[in-house]
Amino acid sequence: MRLTSLHDTLSNRRARGQKSLAVLLDPDNLDEDGCRQLLALSEQHAVEYFFMGGSLVLTSRQAALIRFIKSHSAVPVLLFPSHSLHLDDQADGILLLSLISGRNPDFLIGQHVIAAPLLRQSNLQILPTGYMLVDTGRQTTASYISGTTPLPHDKPGIAACTAMAGEQLGLRLMYLDGGSGALYPVSPAMIRAVRQAVDVPLIVGGGINTIEKAQTALQAGADVIVIGNQIEKDPSFLADMSRTVQHFNQTTDYTNSSRISQII
Repeated sequence: MRLTSLHDTLSNRRARGQKSLAVLLDPDNLDEDGCRQLLALSEQHAVEYFFMGGSLVLTSRQAALIRFIKSHSAVPVLLFPSHSLHLDDQADGILLLSLISGRNPDFLIGQHVIAAPLLRQSNLQILPTGYMLVDTGRQTTASYISGTTPLPHDKPGIAACTAMAGEQLGLRLMYLDGGSGALYPVSPAMIRAVRQAVDVPLIVGGGINTIEKAQTALQAGADVIVIGNQIEKDPSFLADMSRTVQHFNQTTDYTNSSRISQII
């Protein structure tokens, strides 16, 4: 399977030290009016990716929402599926999640076998992703539906070795996720441990509901931070997160330029 342009972009941004913001859109909690409001905000405040999906999709709105986004925005839409039933060729790509933090074969490889011929026939860019659920203070829908135990929040070594194994198996992204409604975010110690263990881009989400938590995740080594629940409560939070990521990137650019000037 060839590398995709979406993967290339993520890898190139990581190589330059540039961070990205992704907004997770749960079709169960979003209608067209809410989507229109978010798209208007994303035109004013940079968003690199929209992730579409949820652990338990109860409505049939996903297809209509993807169609609406694609007709009103140039921001890439990546499927964030919990089941092979949630595939949609209208999206730009798919985070093909293998739940490597758990031992449920259905989410390690089972659903992927069912989806494989459909993905082969689709135009979706495929991003094989090592998905790691982390204990963040409460059982989440993802851990319940998948029937798996999250990684202990205070065991960064376990997360690092899990990510390392995923990379050695050929997974091209890693995703540390506290899950929807996390009481607290993935710890900076765990983010740092995983960042040091692998070379692939690292996505971090769950419980990032303040500027300070976003800054902490970025400084610890997250390449992409994901926000979801908080913007459902307060859409203006998107602007705060966009400014945080952009400020981090500007600081990185300035630091790199200063280092180059010193060398010259």
